[in-house]
Amino acid sequence: MATQTEQRPVLALSAVNQMGCRCARVVLLLLLQALCLLAEDGSIDCMCVGSGCLSEQCKGEQCFIAVTISNGEPSFRRGCLFGSESRRMTCSAAPSASHVVECCSQPMCNVNASMESLLQLLQTSPGSGPARYRPETVLLFIFLGPVVALALLATPTLLLCRRLRPGRLERLREFDTEQGAVDGLITSNVGDSTLADLLDQSCTSGSGSGLPFLVQRTVARQISLVECVGKGRYGEVWRGQWQGENVAVKIFSSRDEKSWFRETEIYNTVLLRHENILGFMASDMTSRNSSTQLWLITHYHENGSLYDYLQRAPVDTADGLLMAASVASGLVHLHTEIFGTEGKPAIAHRDLKSKNVLVKKDLRCCIADLGLAVTHSQADNQLDVGNNPKVGTKRYMAPEVLDESIQTDCFDAYKRVDIWAFGLVLWEIARRTYSNGIVEDYRPPFYDLVPNDPSFDDMRKVVCVEQQRPFVPNRWFSDPTLSALVKLMKECWYQNPSARLTALRIKKTLDKIHSSLEKAKPDC
Repeated sequence: MATQTEQRPVLALSAVNQMGCRCARVVLLLLLQALCLLAEDGSIDCMCVGSGCLSEQCKGEQCFIAVTISNGEPSFRRGCLFGSESRRMTCSAAPSASHVVECCSQPMCNVNASMESLLQLLQTSPGSGPARYRPETVLLFIFLGPVVALALLATPTLLLCRRLRPGRLERLREFDTEQGAVDGLITSNVGDSTLADLLDQSCTSGSGSGLPFLVQRTVARQISLVECVGKGRYGEVWRGQWQGENVAVKIFSSRDEKSWFRETEIYNTVLLRHENILGFMASDMTSRNSSTQLWLITHYHENGSLYDYLQRAPVDTADGLLMAASVASGLVHLHTEIFGTEGKPAIAHRDLKSKNVLVKKDLRCCIADLGLAVTHSQADNQLDVGNNPKVGTKRYMAPEVLDESIQTDCFDAYKRVDIWAFGLVLWEIARRTYSNGIVEDYRPPFYDLVPNDPSFDDMRKVVCVEQQRPFVPNRWFSDPTLSALVKLMKECWYQNPSARLTALRIKKTLDKIHSSLEKAKPDC
């Protein structure tokens, strides 16, 4: 019974996710509002571990612990039981050779129970023949089956209510008993889907938000970590594999939880999916090596970041323009608010730099790392800056950020900060673009004016007081394409934020430069 109980919530939510989007969403919201009120009374807190758990605790009328042997491997679960009939049937089940369950009725009474004590019951239980039930249990099966079915279907909805309370996700913690075995942990089967199949199954179609939460957790637990491909102050990035496909797993350090939470929140924004925004798959909290880890799973791009790519290889003029135009296209999508029933708020990145831009196989780029993003909706004129106290990278900070004159209550001010940073990224690309067979070595912006790890004061002195800009070699002015790029980047670097170009104007200008380059090519 416990095995069936744990599987049905996942099946029920999968069925809901496959219903007609708008009708299902309205019905589910009405159910949530009604059931959330009921979920508060007549229940106790229990520890929840194993598949079907949305957090480390759940509320029920009784707590349970259970062990199931599958393919010779024991699986240990803790959780809650709802409804008197469900509790009586589950707790009345006699131990068998493959399953045993124990129930208790005090708050958190299943916390200290161990798998070893239940395994002893398994070893001493009869090894053959079906489990025997008392007569009253058989009667309950016959006469109260429909009531139990309704209780099982309501369980995931009640758990969702707990998850949707304000601040619930931020306090979420999960403790798995199989520590260090995250790679092999699977909550439920999602079939032979590919990444594209899963993303297309989302209720909002392929251009919508993230996957349903339970599907995200399922995907996260089916990923095997292969190799570490990067480290930073936020944590690590690993190349992982899911059903034979490479994925990127960004593992945040515990001190950077707010960035993980904010990035998860932003990536689940409806209509965020775009070819020039890093593709998001799933987000999950998991326990590994006795510590809680925060995972963000995205598409994997083997070329790495634009910062890494430009250090390895220079680019020709066409590829340099392609890189710049794709970053601008992603920025336009972020900055643009989409109106409608399922609209998208305008989003400002706030930490745009070459390390936060990834290079695809075709050398087009996509923008990543939305942990510091700011959102704005005109409908209610609400500016959401999140609760992360961190600011962007000092080397890429705009003058108004460095001298602290930025209008923090104005969304357009944050968009103009992104434009300043884009101008610096454009300069980095231009340095590594061939012109008359000549190309400069890679250097970060202001490399000749500040130390390798500049302080806030270093950058303020150079950018605000001296009003200096990155060095532009004379040879760039002899190349029509690079000369046009110089004009464009300088219009991103105005000291007055309101004088800077918009992302859309930048994109159109780059498209025009690319068209001019194509026309200038000699006919074969």
